[in-house]
Amino acid sequence: MASIVDMCNSALNLLGASNIAALTEDTKNARLCNQRYSSVRDRVFRSHNWNCLVTRKALAQDSAAPVVEYDYAYTLPANCLRVIAINNGSTDSIKTNLEYKVEGRKILTGESSVWLIYLAIDTDPNSYDTYLREAIIHELAADLCYAITNNSTLASKYLQKSQEILREARFIDATENSLTTIESDLYTDARL
Repeated sequence: MASIVDMCNSALNLLGASNIAALTEDTKNARLCNQRYSSVRDRVFRSHNWNCLVTRKALAQDSAAPVVEYDYAYTLPANCLRVIAINNGSTDSIKTNLEYKVEGRKILTGESSVWLIYLAIDTDPNSYDTYLREAIIHELAADLCYAITNNSTLASKYLQKSQEILREARFIDATENSLTTIESDLYTDARL
């Protein structure tokens, strides 16, 4: 069973730093992990449509319509980290990818019913794919490296390594989808 502390300790071990027992302990390493873990995790989450984080949910219309341009507004779920797409629940592939705009924590669209496909924030490392956990650990090590080692050359090396791990994790995750999704994800990753 993986925990956030286990993931932080794995990142610290990559740097040759001392382990922590809890994020709340009064040590430099614990304070750094406590401060940076969530931001690093969410950055990695937003970088790819991770299969283990994709969630679908029907949204309720807001009572107030947008002032101009769109007919309907929908409030995003609290755990929505990134919108992937919306559809109106139709099985007709022509109607499933609809026009919308994200403004603040709202979806604006001309559709009277909306199903949201989004990346959800998940705080339980046990529900992450193994490659996703490794990507977060390496990204955290890269993020913490200079603060812990005070060595910019080493920090640069860990940043490069974390990007390699992240690319591999994205590729593995994308290959579990249909060819259309894989091509779309690989195109997105190629631009990153």
